[in-house]
Amino acid sequence: MILVTGAAGKTGRAIVAALAARGCSVRALVHVEPQVNLLRSVGAREAIVGDMLSPSSMSQAARGVDAIYHICPNVNPDEASIGKIAIEAAEEAGAKQFVFHSVLHPQVEAMPHHWLKLRVEEALFESKLAYTILQPAAYMQNVLSEWASIVEHGVFKVPYSVESPLSLVDLEDVAQAGAVALAEPGHTAATYELAGGEILTPSKIAQIFASKLNRDVRAEKIAIQDWRKRAPNLGSYQAETLVKMFDYYDQYGLLGNPRVLEGLIGRPCTKFEQFVERTMRAGASAT
Repeated sequence: MILVTGAAGKTGRAIVAALAARGCSVRALVHVEPQVNLLRSVGAREAIVGDMLSPSSMSQAARGVDAIYHICPNVNPDEASIGKIAIEAAEEAGAKQFVFHSVLHPQVEAMPHHWLKLRVEEALFESKLAYTILQPAAYMQNVLSEWASIVEHGVFKVPYSVESPLSLVDLEDVAQAGAVALAEPGHTAATYELAGGEILTPSKIAQIFASKLNRDVRAEKIAIQDWRKRAPNLGSYQAETLVKMFDYYDQYGLLGNPRVLEGLIGRPCTKFEQFVERTMRAGASAT
């Protein structure tokens, strides 16, 4: 049995589906009861409700599992504590493997949510667990938050430079790599950078959308205050952390190398135009 924490988000659902497709038995940990059926629908054998900040809750969730795939809720100020609780629960349960879903370039202190993931990596190094660390780039799926603007108005809006270089990765590729790391031997004490194979800027992304949608699409940088108005429900930590990330992207972008991911999944990484074509066939249901 494999426990997947943070299973109700888009990353967790993708990981659960990829593991189930390989015949793995998955126990999905979710935060609220209405998410239980959602996880069962994507392949979880069990779905349980728990609190990742509660050691007793995590201990119960990990009981009897062979491995844990740990995903912390996105941009969480308690990431380091949550990670250490998950590690302790895995040790207590006698788990044979712990896969941590980290992030590309966690060494960047200027992005607090990256830096906190590095603290969890450090805790893993000091644990007694057989671990694998996955460091994915930003997902291609993230651009779908702008799908309506792109399709209806021909504008792809971002709160950083439209020429910022990014190695966006398809979440489905990441999920396949995660399933490989858990289901196949030989991935102990490995840290894997999972990046897409293209250098994409918002301007280039807009060009690809224009080509596939057969309409004019332009990339447009919006002011941070305008972005804040579009994300009114974020907490202060989440909002300020994302603003720092946008500032980093604005100055440096975020680039990685695809060779490790391609080696894990045994094929070339998904190209952005392939992702757009797949999204169009699905009717942008991922939004």
